Amino acid sequence: MAGGSGKMASMETVPAYDLLVRIQDTEPEIWRRLLVPETITIPELHRVLQAAFGWENRHVYGIRCVDRRGQPRMIVGPDEAAEDIDAEPASGVVLFELLDAQQTGPATLEYEYDFGDAWTHTFEVMGSAELPAGALLCVDGANRGPVEDSGGPYGYTRVIEVLADPGHAEHQDVSGWYTFATGHDAGTFDPHAFDLPALNRRLDGLAQRFWPEPPTEAEVNAVVRPVQWLLAQASPDGLQLTQDGYLKPAVVVQAMHELGWEYRWPGKANRESQTRPVLLVRQQLQAWKLLRKSKGRLVLSPAGRKTYDGGRKLWDYLADAVVFPPEQATAVVTGIVVTWMLDGSTPSWDRLQRIIADVLTVAGFRMKDGSAIPPEAGVDLYLDVRWTLECLQLTFPERKSSEESGLTDGGRKFLLQVQGLLSAA
Repeated sequence: MAGGSGKMASMETVPAYDLLVRIQDTEPEIWRRLLVPETITIPELHRVLQAAFGWENRHVYGIRCVDRRGQPRMIVGPDEAAEDIDAEPASGVVLFELLDAQQTGPATLEYEYDFGDAWTHTFEVMGSAELPAGALLCVDGANRGPVEDSGGPYGYTRVIEVLADPGHAEHQDVSGWYTFATGHDAGTFDPHAFDLPALNRRLDGLAQRFWPEPPTEAEVNAVVRPVQWLLAQASPDGLQLTQDGYLKPAVVVQAMHELGWEYRWPGKANRESQTRPVLLVRQQLQAWKLLRKSKGRLVLSPAGRKTYDGGRKLWDYLADAVVFPPEQATAVVTGIVVTWMLDGSTPSWDRLQRIIADVLTVAGFRMKDGSAIPPEAGVDLYLDVRWTLECLQLTFPERKSSEESGLTDGGRKFLLQVQGLLSAA
């Protein structure tokens, strides 16, 4: 199957649905053929459909159907939205209750996303299937998903028409709206674009979130490697610092080479004050109380002596350190950033600033004069969190400086642990 998931090597299989999902009234028609386990819950199915069609999970969703017992159902998520309109909450409902894989053909089940724009997704059961345990898969599809908040199928059709015609009277206005809404230049818009391998990578990441497995020893070692490397250099007697309190040039060069970070910083990268990746790691290890300065040397703290050889003990220590920063506002922003990284949905720079500032203001944070948090203050916190996480090896090396790297399996598992700890805090 084209674009197969990395989970396909698993020997254990589970019963699955083979579903053809179409967005009603779209032209060109937007569709995906998906394999999902019979035991998938409705909230999980919602996230699969969000990933499959490129939605951003901003709105309420609902399922309308006649279930396998012949009962009409109206299921709404998230649960608090269901309470507001006296509908059945989505949590706890399993797809197997609603669909019979043996009854092929168009199903009574419909998924509506964004009750304002009313994006209706129809389902056709192609038959039963088998999936490796803990996997999701898209077999085929066509055309990119609609632009969020574009006014429903007919509004999106108009967006396509206007962007395709540079001479249209509204072309400039719609192009500006598209850039504002998506963070991408309108000249790059292609309604026919569909990248099956990229979608299956997203689904694979989603499957790992739904059905997480413990990190392997290799994954643990890869994630903590930058931290463990510097701790090992400081063991047992510490590292002699320069007169100005920086790591010596030879150590900086060694770090960039042995950690494979040459791609992250241009130039000679032999002075810590001018080599940001190494500087950030060293400063962060001090902030995490793993290293401290003593008599011109960088030495292990008590916590550093307990964790310097790496492994799960260091992994857990770092997860706790990320979850419990000194400032509560940083913890709030950490939750936002971790969600974006796990979803692969970091918004455009303008939207990012507004979202973080708004979330902090709603959470009760204020500037010293009592005013709402301005976008620039939110951005500073965002950058602090991203730089903190970049001290760990969570992603694949970047291909381009402008490209956000994908999470490794270990990186995803680490962030899932952080997210779980944040939820429990």
